[in-house]
Amino acid sequence: MSEQSVTADIADCPHCGKPMPLCICDSVTPVENRISLLILQHPQEQDRALGTARLAARHFPNAVVKIGLSWPSLSKALGRQVHDPSRGAVLYRGSANVGDLDTDAEIVAIDRKGQMEQGQRAILNSIEGVVLLDGTWSQAKALWWRNAWMLKCQRVILGPKHPSRYGQLRKEPRRDGLSTIEAAGLLIGALEKRPDITATLDASFGRMLARYRDVQRTMPELAPKPKKRDFRRRKRG
Repeated sequence: MSEQSVTADIADCPHCGKPMPLCICDSVTPVENRISLLILQHPQEQDRALGTARLAARHFPNAVVKIGLSWPSLSKALGRQVHDPSRGAVLYRGSANVGDLDTDAEIVAIDRKGQMEQGQRAILNSIEGVVLLDGTWSQAKALWWRNAWMLKCQRVILGPKHPSRYGQLRKEPRRDGLSTIEAAGLLIGALEKRPDITATLDASFGRMLARYRDVQRTMPELAPKPKKRDFRRRKRG
């Protein structure tokens, strides 16, 4: 029997979308939290083996994952009415870098020019929902420019103290490049001042990576070596 036939006979998890040998949904700890989560996934970023968007969403009762390129508004993307988009935050790095700003904060609200907003504490405390863009740098850029309504939201960037736990499995071109589940845990945990949220999602990510490595040794057709990531840097301007 060919590897393709073996792979076709293995069912996918209806929740995380991964082949069942890679699924860790049975160990996911639900998190009761205040801030909603919307993950917009680029259609070309559906990496079943190492992707974390749907796994991140599994933790929260108020989380939505949408696959596509554009939506008319935040309300359409969420599937419910949003009266004040400015109380939503979009995590989009672009050319902005926390290291270039006069702060050691892990989450920074920035303006359209990539500069720190005044009144950081008040802005971050007012956020009711976060939007994450799931994809490579170029894919995230496409999502950002195709959805003009994001300019009505508060843009935020991250300055994580530690690099992604992907390590050699999926190299990132910048130190602040995190997996979607790491970004969700750091952002929501910090905004709600609940380190337990960050720890819970980080633990799930660790279990996912451990499962991937185990399956890669025994069933390499289900856990192939990762494809090369998008290392193209954006031009400043």
